[in-house]
Amino acid sequence: MITAEMVKQLRERTGAGMMDCKKALTDANGDMEKAIELLREKGLAAAAKKAGRIAAEGIVDAYIHGDGRIGVLVEVNIETDFAAKNEDFRAFVKDIAMQIAASKPEYVRREDVPAEVVEKEKEILRAQALNEGKPANIVDKMITGRLEKFYKEVCLLEQPFIKDPDKTIQQLLNEKIAVIGENINIRRFVRFEKGEGLAKKEENFAEEVMKQING
Repeated sequence: MITAEMVKQLRERTGAGMMDCKKALTDANGDMEKAIELLREKGLAAAAKKAGRIAAEGIVDAYIHGDGRIGVLVEVNIETDFAAKNEDFRAFVKDIAMQIAASKPEYVRREDVPAEVVEKEKEILRAQALNEGKPANIVDKMITGRLEKFYKEVCLLEQPFIKDPDKTIQQLLNEKIAVIGENINIRRFVRFEKGEGLAKKEENFAEEVMKQING
C-alpha cells in the first residue's frame, strides 16, 4: 500500500514529481531506498543524485530581527566558491536565516535529534494519550503520528517555509539544488533571543554558544 505520506517523503528527499515518486514506490514495492535508486536511474532525482557530492564551500550569514530581539547565525555549504557567490544561493541562505528566526527549530534534520530527546518525547506523548483515555492497543500508533508532528516543529528541514507554507524547507532545498546544479547542505545554526538563558551564568552560556559555533 503506497500512502500519500510515503510519496511526500520521497518527493522531499529527491525533488522528483509526485507521479514519478508514486510510480517509483510502486515499482519498488514501497522500499524507499530502492525507489530513490529507480528515480536516480531515470535521472529524475536531482537532489538525491547530488547528495553524495562534497559541499565544502559556502557562507555563514546572519539575520537580526528589526528590533534586535532575535538574531540568527547559519552556515550553509555548497560545492564551489563560485556557486557560493551566486545571488540565488545567497538569497536562499538569507531565507533560511529568517526561517530559523521565525519558526525556532532546534535541529537541522530529524537524524540530529538525540535519542534521549526522542525517548523523552515518547514518554510524554504516551502519558498524554493514556490520560486522554485512549485504549492501550492504539497508543503506540498515536505516538507515531504525534512524533511526526514533533519532528515537523523542531526540525528545520521539515518545517513549512514561512514564505510558502505549501512547501517544506526540504522541498525548497531540493529546488535550489536542481536550479543551481550543486549539492547544498544546511550544516548548522545558532538562534539567539533576548531574555532567553538569563537564568544561566553568563560564562556557561557563552561557552555553550561557542561550542555550537566551533562545532
